Amino acid sequence: MHGPVSEVIQFIDLNAYSIVFLFIVGFIGGLVSGFIGSGGAFVLTPGMMSLGVPGTVAVASNMCHKFPKALVGAIKRYKYGQVDIKLGLIMGLFAEIGVQAGVVLQRHILEKWGQAGSNLYVSFIFVLVLVVVGLFVMRDAVKMKNSVSEVPAPTLAKRLQQIELWPMLTFKTANLRISMWFLVPVALATGMLAATIAVGGFIGVPGLMYIIGATSIVASATELVIAFVMGLGGTLVWAYYGTVDIRLTMLILAGSLFGVQLGAIGTTYVKEYMIKYVMATIMLIVAVSRFFAIPRYLNELQVTSLSPGSVVIMNQLSFGIMCFALLVGAGIILVNLFKARSLEKSMVLQEG
Repeated sequence: MHGPVSEVIQFIDLNAYSIVFLFIVGFIGGLVSGFIGSGGAFVLTPGMMSLGVPGTVAVASNMCHKFPKALVGAIKRYKYGQVDIKLGLIMGLFAEIGVQAGVVLQRHILEKWGQAGSNLYVSFIFVLVLVVVGLFVMRDAVKMKNSVSEVPAPTLAKRLQQIELWPMLTFKTANLRISMWFLVPVALATGMLAATIAVGGFIGVPGLMYIIGATSIVASATELVIAFVMGLGGTLVWAYYGTVDIRLTMLILAGSLFGVQLGAIGTTYVKEYMIKYVMATIMLIVAVSRFFAIPRYLNELQVTSLSPGSVVIMNQLSFGIMCFALLVGAGIILVNLFKARSLEKSMVLQEG
């Protein structure tokens, strides 16, 4: 049995190399975030962990950097009339309950199995979620590329909207009416996932689209309100337990603020299937990176007995693949951005 959490948690020492690496991770996380409309946490949390940051500290620090960013994004998109505040606040409230449940679960794992158990849990959930969501998004991208017609509206959401189960809620901006009981599971799952791996939008956005019936624009914009509510509450709780490393938060926030603007510009130049293709590619490479990190934690928990040499090789492989994922993600986005811009310039010259 381990001692109090405060004794178990270890903050990493920062040197010039790790500061530069975290800034780059933040930049690419922001680039991905601006390009695909996701928080980019599936890059940031594993990126921090690959430097030796404990899972709980990576999740807590990531959550802390996210909520001010979500607030800025929500205000911006509210001006465009894309945010359903009522839907966002109700979902955010229930998601916050999911966050608290996730924090309790994380702390229980940390106290019972120590840092190795916590790191194993975060990495395992990461691999599972990234593989499932990555394959689903990749399939969607291929379908989109080959399809000429529009993707039909989700039928599940239409069926659920027809079920009259008190209390029924009407959302004007999202243009839908649905029972509160269909919002609750989506919100709780979003909160639980956010507290576990700092990625709630993976469930939140598809849930808003396919279960509740919001359009992709309203879903991604409203998710920012949910992210702000969850992030603020989650940060306060994690900070109370002393797991937020403000140095990491500021470094990744600084990098991501640069990247997010460049990524957002990129979306105006490329087709939607390309955005999904980039998202899926990065997810699947990061999943492989985290998979190679798992043997180390199993060894620390004495579940396996790999030689120290094998563990070092696995760690180096995990870190190398993580760097490869970051380079591939940034490369695809920037190449597409410059290709599309040069094409636009040549078209302008031809017209001239």
